[in-house]
Amino acid sequence: MNKWILGARPRTLPAAIAPVLVGSALAADSKNLSRALLALLVSLSLQIGVNYANDYSDGIRGTDTDRVGPIRLTASGLATPKAVKRAAYISFLFGAIIGLILAAQTSWWIILIGAIAILAAWGYTGGENPYGYSGFGEISVFIFFGLVATIGTFYVQSEKITFQSALAAIPIGALACAILAVNNIRDREKDFLVGKRTLAVRLGDHRARIFFVLLIISAHVAALATTLPWGALTLLVLPLSVRVIRLVLKGAQGKELIPLLGATGKLQLLFALLFSIALLAR
Repeated sequence: MNKWILGARPRTLPAAIAPVLVGSALAADSKNLSRALLALLVSLSLQIGVNYANDYSDGIRGTDTDRVGPIRLTASGLATPKAVKRAAYISFLFGAIIGLILAAQTSWWIILIGAIAILAAWGYTGGENPYGYSGFGEISVFIFFGLVATIGTFYVQSEKITFQSALAAIPIGALACAILAVNNIRDREKDFLVGKRTLAVRLGDHRARIFFVLLIISAHVAALATTLPWGALTLLVLPLSVRVIRLVLKGAQGKELIPLLGATGKLQLLFALLFSIALLAR
């Protein structure tokens, strides 16, 4: 497979797709498919951009030298740091251009929100004091790939913000955090050795796994709270939820956790599809 596709980390892309599905389902009455597609392009661009940015920043710091999991373009030498950095910039620029189109159609406040999102994406592992190295990655993911992405998708199509759109963003944010959480559990020991104080490092192995479980459970509970009885449709993915929870709690380590990253992404995407159907049926 092309190294740039691998470097974009496809297994993380459900975190970008899920909020657009849910936000669009909430805004279905607006019948604005073109804006939904634009929102999806923005979300995917930012996710791919942050993946390249992390690859670049971790690579030049040397914290990706001895890693398991997805390919690292910079650390592996498959691409120069300059090329990876350029790929991140191109992804962010593409997302910014699409966001500008959406802002022109809706509200210029979207430009400010988009700029903050891009700065947050870069600051996760970039700059002098990356907040991802201090354990704040999950908070950022919940805000930008949960609240902002879901509510923002709903807003650009309906041009309003509702309590239900905020409530619907919670399970999506929780599952996006779960993808990062299992990634950080996998890298916990190596992150500790290079001074990367992710939340998994701060919590320790056992509590980091409990945190992952709580994220999955909270997603199901929040979906039920958002819309009853249709929210119960999300329980159809409960067997998959139980499976990933059991594997995490059994103490899978290192390479054993690589399939769980993909499984958690799959869980979020299937959950979002069922949640979207529930919102359409409400």
